[in-house]
Amino acid sequence: MSGEGLLGELIDAFASLPGIGQKSAERLAYHVLKVSREDAMRISDAIRRVKDELRRCEQCQDISEEEICAICLDDGRDRAVICVVEQPKDLRAIEESGSYSGLYHVLGASFSPMDERGPEQIALQRLIERSESSDVKEVILATNPDFEGDGTALLVAEALSKADVSVTMLARGLPAGGQIEYMNCSILRDAVAGRSALDKTPGDE
Repeated sequence: MSGEGLLGELIDAFASLPGIGQKSAERLAYHVLKVSREDAMRISDAIRRVKDELRRCEQCQDISEEEICAICLDDGRDRAVICVVEQPKDLRAIEESGSYSGLYHVLGASFSPMDERGPEQIALQRLIERSESSDVKEVILATNPDFEGDGTALLVAEALSKADVSVTMLARGLPAGGQIEYMNCSILRDAVAGRSALDKTPGDE
């Protein structure tokens, strides 16, 4: 532990968060001590409610407060297109770009056999079921442009090979090795607009 007692536990708790080093964890812990009890409890209550009240949308698997999320319920969305992303944060990035008005599907993870993440660890079966709907005409693969993302895209494309849908992927204006969540809006707009068809049967001539 970074210290003894409750303060040390709090520092260690902050240090366990991604992107938070030891010094940042100490600053956060001492900040909690300094603010009013009301402010500290507001942070604590927000964390508790997130853990207790948020769930996965039954249709797209995005994070939602209800069984069906607001995007899936929006009659103004284009229901002929589903954009497949790895994580909810990728969905947020594409939404903020203003380049897309269809539906989404969140896999929840990337395909990585070396890390013991196989097809059963991602929300693939639900995507197949949705893609078999007569309303769906195109599935856009918006996985990250890195090794795992490309492997995930190929896995999804193969899984959709029997579905009567067009499978496309984002244009390679996205830098290789980058992460969707960190792309600026103009890059994402260009990538969505310039998406290309993806062969659903990799390796075939």
